[in-house]
Amino acid sequence: MRVLVVNWLDRENPEAGGAELHLHEVFGRMTRMGHRVVALTSGWRAGEPSETELDGIRIVRVGSRYTFPLGVRQAARRIIRQEGIDLLVEDLNKVPVFTPMWSPVPVVLLVHHLFGSTVFREASLPLALATWLLERPLGVFYRQVRAVAVSESTAADLTARGLDPGRIDVVHNGIDLDTFVPGTSRAAQPTVLYLGRLKRYKRLDRVLEAVALVRDRGVEIRFLVAGTGDAEDELRERTRTLGLDDAVEFLGFVSEQRKLELYQTTWVHVLMSEKEGWGLTNVEAAACATPTIAADSPGLRDSVRDGVTGLLVPGDDVSAIASALARVLTDADLRTELGDGALDFARSLDWGKTAVAVSEILERELARAGA
Repeated sequence: MRVLVVNWLDRENPEAGGAELHLHEVFGRMTRMGHRVVALTSGWRAGEPSETELDGIRIVRVGSRYTFPLGVRQAARRIIRQEGIDLLVEDLNKVPVFTPMWSPVPVVLLVHHLFGSTVFREASLPLALATWLLERPLGVFYRQVRAVAVSESTAADLTARGLDPGRIDVVHNGIDLDTFVPGTSRAAQPTVLYLGRLKRYKRLDRVLEAVALVRDRGVEIRFLVAGTGDAEDELRERTRTLGLDDAVEFLGFVSEQRKLELYQTTWVHVLMSEKEGWGLTNVEAAACATPTIAADSPGLRDSVRDGVTGLLVPGDDVSAIASALARVLTDADLRTELGDGALDFARSLDWGKTAVAVSEILERELARAGA
């Protein structure tokens, strides 16, 4: 099977995140199954090669982050002709490029999450409005397209937008169980970890306020923030105004080895996003036997099992976040129970199984289209 994947970014792009990890983990494995995979993505700086190969996938870069939609149709149709592509996968994690309107081969939609109204919290008004408007007609243009969602929450969102629920398959993300393993010891001090991009919709301001509240209640706490993003200056200022300079440390970008060490040594991981497709850091932490306190929001309620692998709380309720943090940090038996449950859950997830499931869906859809 010869597959073209259309995604805004590839894993070498500095803005790459969980969607790009998914692309390379899944479709890289598909190349090792014998399939031919080409990924059409955007570039990000002058001098970057327009073509390369990563994980067995031929990468073709067109335009930039913001001009990619202008050149994607022409470039995709050229690749389809040159490579004899059988099927196109639109990997939707920014805004749609409406491939069913112009693709000469069958299309499968792969969806991580949709922004909806949360985009207005994150982006400038013109960009947010454009993104929101482009998501509105999904039910019209993709209703008869086979869709793969990474979580039940995303599948429900697609159904609510008008896609045929009978044509939506849920395939959970996997995890690298050879890399993410429990460590040998935890930090001496009660330590909470956030790891990811510093964006407004992640609601780290609420977590900082909860950390202050926990400390006011007499519970020792240290908060590590690993990652970078355009909300960093605001968060640093909020840390200062809350008087948390001695309790909060901004680590910036961390290496993969450092990331693993943080998962293994911190006491609990936290993620309060308004919306995610899945919440990859939740399961990476889980594979290290580290429980997560997460917002009870789309995507996160799929990657965290409340009371089993962590705790779910209202993501905008500072008091509830603080109570959950204090409860886990002060109750060793609860931490152990949740850590064990998290590890069991993570071991049920595997990128190899994810790749096989996605491959089978694509092969069935190609056979159906041929019939």
